Amino acid sequence: MENGSGIIEQLQARFGEGIFKPQTTRDEILTLWLPLDQIKPVLAFLKNEVAQPFRLLFDLTALDERTRKRDNGHAPYSFTLVYHLFSFGRNEFIRLKVGLTGEFPSAPSITGLWANANWYEREIFDMFGIKFDGHPHLSRILMPRTWQGHPLRKEHPARATEMGPFQLYDDKQDREQAALQFRPEEWGLERQSEDSDFMFLNIGPQHPGTHGVLRIILQLDGEDIVDAIPDIGFHHRGAEKMGERQSWHTYIPYTDRVDYLGGVMNNLAYLLAVEKLAGIEVPDRVKVIRVMLCELFRIASHLVWYGTFAQDIGQLSPVFYMFTDRERVFDIVEAVCGGRMHPNWFRIGGVSQDLPIGWERLVKNFLDYFPKKLKEYDNMVLRNSIFKARTQGIGIFTLEEAIEWGVTGPNLRACGFEWDFRKKRPYSGYEMFDFEVPTATNGDCYDRALVRVAEMRQSLRIIEQCMKNMPEGPYKADHPLTTPPLKHRTMHDIETLITHFLGVSWGPVIPPGEAMSCIEATKGANGYYLTSDGNTSPYRVRIRTPSFPHMQMLPYISKGYSVADLLSILGAMDYVLADIDR
Repeated sequence: MENGSGIIEQLQARFGEGIFKPQTTRDEILTLWLPLDQIKPVLAFLKNEVAQPFRLLFDLTALDERTRKRDNGHAPYSFTLVYHLFSFGRNEFIRLKVGLTGEFPSAPSITGLWANANWYEREIFDMFGIKFDGHPHLSRILMPRTWQGHPLRKEHPARATEMGPFQLYDDKQDREQAALQFRPEEWGLERQSEDSDFMFLNIGPQHPGTHGVLRIILQLDGEDIVDAIPDIGFHHRGAEKMGERQSWHTYIPYTDRVDYLGGVMNNLAYLLAVEKLAGIEVPDRVKVIRVMLCELFRIASHLVWYGTFAQDIGQLSPVFYMFTDRERVFDIVEAVCGGRMHPNWFRIGGVSQDLPIGWERLVKNFLDYFPKKLKEYDNMVLRNSIFKARTQGIGIFTLEEAIEWGVTGPNLRACGFEWDFRKKRPYSGYEMFDFEVPTATNGDCYDRALVRVAEMRQSLRIIEQCMKNMPEGPYKADHPLTTPPLKHRTMHDIETLITHFLGVSWGPVIPPGEAMSCIEATKGANGYYLTSDGNTSPYRVRIRTPSFPHMQMLPYISKGYSVADLLSILGAMDYVLADIDR
């Protein structure tokens, strides 16, 4: 277990010994239950008063406990709030849990403690109907404002076919039309007076600068941004809800579609949590294969960002060159996996198949080709005077502000903080690799670009080490819960054949418990928090994506800039809308 470095003792000395109930979890993160009336003072204590404080609100979510098979001996709460905090000084997570009773319970808002709690609490309200007292603007965030019900409650249908028909001629049409009318106060904006020069402007939801279906409501004074409100949820398709009705195995392809530019990296974040739950240790060959594929996808994702960012600034040529080089990455991925953007090749306990004959030649050809192209792109983009003028000194935030808003990944490292989960909390064998963590100092759009470009060079170093030091051995763990199990044993006896059939058709039965993973994905810290009640499918799937808190910061870092600067800020953020909306 992450020992908490005396945290329990400090909490008991401050708040009393009787209020904290430890819980053992499969991921060994220090987990404490506490009363509802103590959550806010305890969180304030952990953030502001303990040595090496827990400055980062990593995630905030909830569980509907009403249909769960109990395994923890705690009171039968209706819902549970789960707070994940992280301390950079301690390099530790802590998980705090609060049980709620009643059909539509409430809890105190912590938006006064962490700025990024705002959207997390709105999401919980939207998905579960849990209210947060003192929240400045508690309203739906992912679902339409006219939606009936709260989708992550267990009684809410999981399929459209389980819902009633769309009644065109009842009051639904009137409600939908009324919802289209823009009322500034509904978005937390001030309505302009008759003598005001302010105006409201929509960027999107169909605009090339938003990189997908995103609407940003701007309040402008001339061309200067007074306020900017992101309207998200257009890409929401119930990724977490779908996890509750898929098997542990058949859910793997759904993870591909969250950060759809990250490919197998999404699979890895999910599978690391599943393997913790199941107690599966994968062979070294599996670890290195996974690392190699993840770093290839990091390059592919960064190339999309690089080309489209230059295009946002006004350079059209780079996006064609960089997308062509991305196809070279996909040629390797296709040769290994059979798929390209969505290879769906990682498995519980391993990978689908071993590496094909000749994979080393494909990788070596790319390693020989790509470094000189990166130099060419540096001259084309990073040294371009117009690009510099549009990005330097734009969208600045400090390290303290970044942590307050939940910023991770390259955007955090652009503030001068050398923090990379591959280095600080290695997973999948990253401790075996020699690479550097690029940083910058100014925390502006240009520095965020510098960090990502430098990261591609480090990814090349890691891929080269994978190619030269690929271990021998199996490509799948020898564990009964890996799926699908090895076929050759099924010819020996009928019991093994039945076990194989059930493992393929139903998937494995994962032991009861909970576990969270955290990886350094293409855009920042990505994690899956999985809860099992000993069934063939998860009881709860929580996806913590980096883009969600990043987009929440947009109003804070865009005020005072012009509309043209907003496109630079959006491009430098490097988000994927499916990563925000899930």
